[in-house]
Amino acid sequence: MAQLKAEGWEWILGEDTLPYVENALIKVSEQEAERYFEATNELYEMFTEAAQYIIDHDLYEDLGIPAALVPAIRYSWENDKSWHLYGRFDLAGGLDGKPIKLIEFNADTATCIPETALVQWAALKANGLDEESQFNTLYETLVSSFEEIKEANSEKEPAILFTSMEGFPEDYSNVQVLMEAANEAGFEVAHEYITGVEFSPIEGVFIQNADSTFTRYDFWFKLIPWEFMAWDEPELLKILTELVISGKTVVMNPAYTMLFQSKGILKILWDLYPNHPLLLETSFEPLKNKAQVQKVVLGREGANVKIMREGGSVENFTTGDYDRQKMVYQQYVEFLKDDRGNHYQAGVFVSDEACGLGFRKGGQIIDNKAQFCGHMVL
Repeated sequence: MAQLKAEGWEWILGEDTLPYVENALIKVSEQEAERYFEATNELYEMFTEAAQYIIDHDLYEDLGIPAALVPAIRYSWENDKSWHLYGRFDLAGGLDGKPIKLIEFNADTATCIPETALVQWAALKANGLDEESQFNTLYETLVSSFEEIKEANSEKEPAILFTSMEGFPEDYSNVQVLMEAANEAGFEVAHEYITGVEFSPIEGVFIQNADSTFTRYDFWFKLIPWEFMAWDEPELLKILTELVISGKTVVMNPAYTMLFQSKGILKILWDLYPNHPLLLETSFEPLKNKAQVQKVVLGREGANVKIMREGGSVENFTTGDYDRQKMVYQQYVEFLKDDRGNHYQAGVFVSDEACGLGFRKGGQIIDNKAQFCGHMVL
């Protein structure tokens, strides 16, 4: 995009990002934007209460969380220093008088950062619109959050190693924006794919340089799900747990975000806040006589989702690799819809507080093929 290039951000967008960005902007009123902001902040408080309830009652198994993650979860929760850098709430409704309803919370490794923080902002600039005409302070808020993390851990060397998985250019674009924000906040930053990172319970997290020297990092940001490490790399998880509990390494996002990430918390929320206007009824058992969505508790990118009619027949579904997991059943609500049959799901980022709105356009089930749509506040 010409505007991003003019502002010096052209390097942030790889070939994997731009094809999924819709040119048109969605019109949002000031009142609608404010309601998204207020709903997200209220939901974050509710999630915090639900997480404490889960910990107090040892409900990790109900959420499908591997037992090996529990020590790191408990420690990071009890010793939090503003380490939950960011997450993204996925919401139905919010426009044209339709009520906002929580779909889920991508709390651990949320993406769509470049699109939300930069691309839709560039669209405003390209059309000569005021930057205030958008509910979007994501980048600035990330900078502030990194500054708070740095201050809360002032005894540590202010250098962060950012890590993603090789072969996923979209993930790398997200990490690049985070690196830029961290650098602006006063951190030295570096990136290394997970295969190039070394872990030691004694030395910490480090990488080997081209001259055979080593660089150690007190802060590690990973765009790698905690549950993937628990499932596939149990020895790595064991070392990370030791590093976190010993205080040698600050890991972002912290392990306790798994409590938010698991869709099992949707059932806990319904138990704690029954009939709350922002929630949809959710159970670990199929709902009776209601259209509903069956989801796996630790599924990602819209995989292994079924939409079922009131009688139980399947209306729509996606496949995936998570079908052996525990399920939750959430009351069905239709997403925002245009006259061409496209469905729209709102995504609101939170970093201490709500800070950025964007939309994804796709089918009845929003998956990893959905397009990103920016917005303008009227």
